Amino acid sequence: MRRKEREITDHAAMEEILGKAWICRLAMSADDQPYVIPLCFGYRNRTLYIHCAQEGLKIDLLKKNNRVCFEVDGDHEFVRGESACEWGMKGRSVIGFGRAHLINDPESKTRALDVIMEHYGAKGPFSYKEKGFEKALILKIEIEAMTGKKLG
Repeated sequence: MRRKEREITDHAAMEEILGKAWICRLAMSADDQPYVIPLCFGYRNRTLYIHCAQEGLKIDLLKKNNRVCFEVDGDHEFVRGESACEWGMKGRSVIGFGRAHLINDPESKTRALDVIMEHYGAKGPFSYKEKGFEKALILKIEIEAMTGKKLG
C-alpha cells in the first residue's frame, strides 16, 4: 500500500470490518474480461460464503478461473471542506484475494447458509425450504491474502 499510515495490518481489525459489512463486492475474470458484482455474504475463519443460483455469468466465469478478489467496506462518513480538494470520505475497507469453490453437498451448504444468516444477525437454528435449498449453490472463498485500509 502506497500510504502506509492508512494501512490496517491488524487481523482483528480486518475481521471487525468483515463482520460489520453488509455487501461484498466480488471480482472475477475470464477471457481477459473483468466482472464485479455486489453480493450478500457470510464470513467465518478466513472464508467467505456466498449464496447464489447454480447457473449464470458468475458461475461460468468461476468455472474457467476460480481466482477472485473481494472488497468490503463500512464506517462511512462524508467530509465536507471549504475547497474542493478538502472534501473526502472517512471509512474502512478490506480487499482480499482467494479462490472460489462451488459447494453443492447438503451438509456443507447448510453450514454455509447458517453462516450467512448469522452474519446478518439472525439467530438459529435455521430451516430451509427444500425447493429453494436444492436450487441454491454456495461459493466458498478461501482467503489467501487480505489487507485493510482506513480513510480519514
